Amino acid sequence: MSTGTIVLLVILAVLIIAVAALYFLGRKAQKKQAEQQEQIDAMKQTVSMLIIDKKRMKIKDSGLPQAVIAQTPKMLRGSKLPIVKAKVGPQIMTLVSDEKIFDMIPVKKEVKATVSGIYITDVKGLHGKPIAAPKKKKGRFRQALEKAQEKAGAKPIK
Repeated sequence: MSTGTIVLLVILAVLIIAVAALYFLGRKAQKKQAEQQEQIDAMKQTVSMLIIDKKRMKIKDSGLPQAVIAQTPKMLRGSKLPIVKAKVGPQIMTLVSDEKIFDMIPVKKEVKATVSGIYITDVKGLHGKPIAAPKKKKGRFRQALEKAQEKAGAKPIK
């Protein structure tokens, strides 16, 4: 065999091993996520709360309890989380929001939220009405494109 075919076989073997490892790690992570979701669903409660503020903050600057910060992996301590400050009953709490619903949470309004521990999983209006997600702002490129199309008399792209 020539050296070219040996190199190709070695590269192919490494790629096959890498794909197999990723497959098994992915299955393991998927099982772990399913277990966590099951725990969240078991602990969830509906609570009425007044949203004071919401921001994306680093976990160490968020004001979460020290026990929560200590339990997070060291690699995630520098990443930003969607943090919500809310008044639940007489006390003000710092909660972590689900990334999917963070943009839907209205500030300075009272909402009914589904909470599991310090994790907000769902938000509805005070009378059970779903909250509409705010419209995304158009970027400068999209605005310029629509302006140019208006001048040209063409239909705008949505």
